[in-house]
Amino acid sequence: MTEEDVTREALAVLSAASILPRLVVLDLDYTLWPFYWKKVDSQIVIQIWIDLGTQTNTNHECCTKRDSPYLYPQAKGILNALKEKEVKLAVASRTPTPDIAQVFLTKLGLTDFFVDMEIFPSWTHKTEHLENIHQKTKIPFSSVIFFDDEDRNIQSVSRMGVTSVLVHDGVDIRALQKGLTDFAISKHRTT
Repeated sequence: MTEEDVTREALAVLSAASILPRLVVLDLDYTLWPFYWKKVDSQIVIQIWIDLGTQTNTNHECCTKRDSPYLYPQAKGILNALKEKEVKLAVASRTPTPDIAQVFLTKLGLTDFFVDMEIFPSWTHKTEHLENIHQKTKIPFSSVIFFDDEDRNIQSVSRMGVTSVLVHDGVDIRALQKGLTDFAISKHRTT
């Protein structure tokens, strides 16, 4: 599917939803893009790439910000659709290399998509990131959907009252549908 096809499909999913969140928060590594950064020492950063076809590490080294990033196949179309539906977007990432994450978001032309980007190393399972986003946006946790690839982050953020969705192969239409369904269920429980 092309980016335009994904955008159209995501718009259809969003239009069919009974209620939309005010904010969607996304992790970066293994959620928007299929890799993460690991500091080896103060000079070298190794990027661990996952071959999407075989799900195996290919361990390519990337030591500079000159490398070209890319997203999971459906990520950009979903971001486009959320933006078109005026759902605010934010990033919550615990990467040990926030400067590289920022450069990659800029290279991908995504920085203008987000109302906040909380990108810093942390051991708080993203709770600190979500608290910071809440302080800046004033959007209640009950009006947020959070996408992440780590169950520990999903569990801790869910306890904050945020609808949280575990992704396995990046954010995609299936994850978006699950998030919207879970969000609608949580909203109906509180009314």
